[in-house]
Amino acid sequence: MTRPEQTEYATFYANYVARVPQLNGLTALQESGADFIKLLQSMPPEKAHYRYALGKWSVNELVQHLIDAEIIFSYRALRIARGDKTPLAGFDENEYAKNTFADSKSLAELILLFEQTRKSTLLLFGSFDASTHENTGIASNATVSVRALCFITAGHTLHHASIIKERYL
Repeated sequence: MTRPEQTEYATFYANYVARVPQLNGLTALQESGADFIKLLQSMPPEKAHYRYALGKWSVNELVQHLIDAEIIFSYRALRIARGDKTPLAGFDENEYAKNTFADSKSLAELILLFEQTRKSTLLLFGSFDASTHENTGIASNATVSVRALCFITAGHTLHHASIIKERYL
């Protein structure tokens, strides 16, 4: 799955796509997922509830956010790959975070959930025929392609891994 053109995603996703060094989206998903899991596994369990500032998410909430967003991005990709032209709604990440109860889970549980979600994402994107990679649809009031969603998912993980390294460790 090749790198998308800038016309295949909204400008608010450009930072995520730009973070992905790989030219192949499936490789990017595989590597960003494995690296993120290693990062989380190296974190002391007591950091799971740490917030670097008032009003910021805990590590657990950040991991749950990644899981939620990945499921949404995958759902969008599935619909678009299958030719569904129905505009897809956005989501309020802060409202989701308030309702995840992520801090009632262990970091180990969330790592496992992330790992399983990423495996599912890899299988889904890997199952798409190459002829569907450039299919586009509307999500969050913007055009997005299947392959852009693959890169957005990987880049979103890289973005949050960078934040963890800078502000949580």
